[in-house]
Amino acid sequence: MISAYPLALSPTVTGFGLGASLIVAIGSQNAFVLRQGLKNQHVFTVSTISFLCDALLISLGAGGFSSVVATSPLLMTVTLWGGVLFLSAYGLRSFAAAARPGMLEAIPDAKGPAQFAEVLVTTVSLSLLNPHAFLDTVILLGSVAGQYAGQSRLLFAAGAISASFAWFYTLGYGARMLAPLFRNPLAWRLLDIVVGCTMWGIAIKLACSI
Repeated sequence: MISAYPLALSPTVTGFGLGASLIVAIGSQNAFVLRQGLKNQHVFTVSTISFLCDALLISLGAGGFSSVVATSPLLMTVTLWGGVLFLSAYGLRSFAAAARPGMLEAIPDAKGPAQFAEVLVTTVSLSLLNPHAFLDTVILLGSVAGQYAGQSRLLFAAGAISASFAWFYTLGYGARMLAPLFRNPLAWRLLDIVVGCTMWGIAIKLACSI
């Protein structure tokens, strides 16, 4: 049950606060943005795509799509299982990377087309094919947005989208402050293990909820 207290606040403030509380957590999408920030590879692209995808999902939820999804058990099941498979595969990839950790080198953004395409696909996949993010944005934020009407709902969505914008660019570019630490291969190994455990943990949680 949604408390009446948050609804008494400015819709924009409520949207920003709820959006921030949902997004500022260890997850597959955040882990990937952090990793790219540490490597200083395609940081702007990754941060921008993550933000735009999040803004799209928030807009869908605020626009009423959450009620459509909630009434379609088949769509929910397909979405959840798809996320389980994707997160499991990415988690396995992270554990494989942990077995052969590299070192962080002071190099500019990589410009190779093959690597860019891979980063692009991975970012979009982690943003839109991740049921955990889908449930947070479309379902949960959408249900709260449904408590507002007209302009107030738009302000709520704008607040949540603003939180997403602030978070992804801060995470992507702020990660560089940790760069000295990640010149040690052990730090990369620990990060990849944490990422792998996070991916598999979310996958298990989703599988148990089906």
